Amino acid sequence: MSANTKLVTNRIRLRCMEDRDQASLFELFNDPDVMKYYSGLKNKRQTREWINWNKRNEKGYGVSLWIAEDKRTGDFLGQCGIVPQQVENQTVMEIGYMFARRHWGNGYAHEAARACLDYGFNERLFGKMTALIDPDNKASIRVAEKIGMLYDRTIIKWNKRIAVYERKSYN
Repeated sequence: MSANTKLVTNRIRLRCMEDRDQASLFELFNDPDVMKYYSGLKNKRQTREWINWNKRNEKGYGVSLWIAEDKRTGDFLGQCGIVPQQVENQTVMEIGYMFARRHWGNGYAHEAARACLDYGFNERLFGKMTALIDPDNKASIRVAEKIGMLYDRTIIKWNKRIAVYERKSYN
């Protein structure tokens, strides 16, 4: 496993974001179907800022959103990882996932999110992990529920309603 690789599953390698990922992320962030439940599409500058934000998270927290790629071919699948978020004046560790539309329906989000949950609990020893999801994003909710997260409450974040799903540590 290279120093840049964070996690490996049966089909997916999750690795730290790099500047070379800008084109793939820009394409992801400019698909209206992928971005339907987010605040809008991202331009190239915002995509660079996204990569830099994840690099800072990796350096400061040891976690971030990671590039998900096909373990066998190296093809870009999307992003998945763990990021610190503020929820009601408290820092929580969120599992986030976003995959390219052409890869939807293949179980990649579930596989990657499960690996992140295991990593967060078993390696990082987080006591609780969350998923912050638009209440209308049924596919994202299904992924959270499949990895054992339960609906806790709805909050206002990013100027919209967000459902908070949580799971406490295995230990």
